[in-house]
Amino acid sequence: MPRAELVLDAAQMRSAEQALIERGTSVDDLMERAGRGAAEWIWRASGGRRVTVVCGPGNNGGDGYVIAQALRERGAEVSVIAAYEARTEAASAARARYQGAVLERAPRPAGDVLVDCLFGTGIARQLGEDDRSLLDDLFRTHPFRVAVDLPSGLDADTGEEPVRFMAPWNLTIALGAWKPVHILSPARARLGQLRLVPLGLEPRPDLPHLLLKPRIAAPARDAHKYTRGLLGVVQGAMPGAARLAARAAQHAGAGYVKLIGGGAGNLPDDLVADSRDPAEVLADPRFSALLIGPGLGQGERSPALLERAMAHDLPAVLDADALCGRLPVLLARQTRPVIATPHEGEFARLAAIFGSSVSGTKIERARDLARVCGMVIVAKGPDTVIAAPDGRTAIAPQNCSWLSTAGTGDVLAGTIASRLATGPDAFVAACEGVWLHGEAARLSPPAFTAGQLAAAIQPALASCL
Repeated sequence: MPRAELVLDAAQMRSAEQALIERGTSVDDLMERAGRGAAEWIWRASGGRRVTVVCGPGNNGGDGYVIAQALRERGAEVSVIAAYEARTEAASAARARYQGAVLERAPRPAGDVLVDCLFGTGIARQLGEDDRSLLDDLFRTHPFRVAVDLPSGLDADTGEEPVRFMAPWNLTIALGAWKPVHILSPARARLGQLRLVPLGLEPRPDLPHLLLKPRIAAPARDAHKYTRGLLGVVQGAMPGAARLAARAAQHAGAGYVKLIGGGAGNLPDDLVADSRDPAEVLADPRFSALLIGPGLGQGERSPALLERAMAHDLPAVLDADALCGRLPVLLARQTRPVIATPHEGEFARLAAIFGSSVSGTKIERARDLARVCGMVIVAKGPDTVIAAPDGRTAIAPQNCSWLSTAGTGDVLAGTIASRLATGPDAFVAACEGVWLHGEAARLSPPAFTAGQLAAAIQPALASCL
C-alpha cells in the first residue's frame, strides 16, 4: 500500500522532526537531506542558468547553503546572499561547509533563478520592509523563482501575509511534508509547481495526509445486487438532484440504487423508483445505506421527510438541505455512521448548530466539527477536507475548476453514498467517493455537465480496480 504523504502544520512538523532526531538522525543530517533533495529539483529546473540563493538566519537559511554547495558541485554558477548571520548551530555549520563566496545584501546580483531560503515555517511575523525590498529587487532580476519549503513571509498554516506585490512563484519545494499552505486555497494558486523532498517522517493515522488513490476490489464471484449494497436515495421537492445523485451512485459500485418517494416519470429503465413513504420503504432490512439532501428543499414537507428517512438508523450521507437545525436531535438517535457533505456556507451553518470552531484553517475547522458532531465531514470546495470524529483527516488538493457547475455536488453525494453502501468504514467511503469524483472531473471534457460527470464515475472506478 502506498505511504500517505503527510500534511503538517508548523507545530506538527516540528514534532515530527524531533521524533526523527530522537531516533538518531542529527539536525545536520536532516539539513543535508533536505538541501540536497531540493537542489536536485532546482538543478533540473535551472537548466544551466545562473542561480542566486538568498539565505536567512535559521535552518531554512542553512538549507540554502546546502543547496548552493550541491549546485556548485554539479558545475552551476551560484551566488549566495547572506541576508542575516546564521543564528542556529546547524545553519552555521552549513555555511561553514559552503565553499563559495558569500555576498551581503548589497550589491544584489542579477541572475536567472532565485532560490528563496530567507524564512521557513518558523516565522511568526510579517516580513520587515528591508526583507520585502530585498525580495522585491531579486524578483525583478530573476525571471524564475523557487521557494524552499514555502515563500518567505507566508504563514505555513493559514497562507496569510503572502508577498502580494510580487509575481507568483514558479516552483515550491516542500521539505519533509506538505504544509496546509501548499494544499489549501487561495495561497496554493501562487506557489507554482509543487515538489516534495521526503525526509523519512513517520506516517501516523492521526496526522492529516493527502488523499490517496483508493484500491477498490471487484465484487466477489458469488455477489448479488444486495450483497453489493442497496442504497436508498430520497427524492424531495426537486427530484432532479436526487436522480442525478442516483445515476452517479449506480456507477460507483453499489449493486442496487433505489429512488424513494416522488414520481417515477422519465426514469431510465435501470433506475428503480418506489413512490411509497420513505419510512415504509426503508423498513426493508436489506438496505445498506441512505442518501438524503440533494433536492430535498426547505418546504413544509422537508423536515418530516428527513425525520421519516432517518427513522431506521441506516448508515447515511446527508447533503444540502438535510444539513439543518434538526440534526442534533436526529443524530442523538443514530447509532450508525453518518457522513455530511457541506459546502462553505453549509459548513458555517453546521458550525453554528454544533458550536464548533469557526477560526483556524479549513483542516482545523473540519476536524473540530467532526469531533463535536460525530459525523464524518466532507468540507467540499476548490479544495476538500475529509475529517472523521476519531481525528483521521485527508485533504484533496485543488479540484478541476470545471466542477463549478450546478449538480456536481449531487454527483459527489451519490458517489460517496454508493461507496458507503458497499460496506467500508465511513471515513474510507468518503475518501473513496471524493477521489472518484475528482478523477471523473479529470476524465471529463471541458465544460462538462453534471450528467457527464456522473457517467465518468464509471471509468474513474475502473482505474482503481
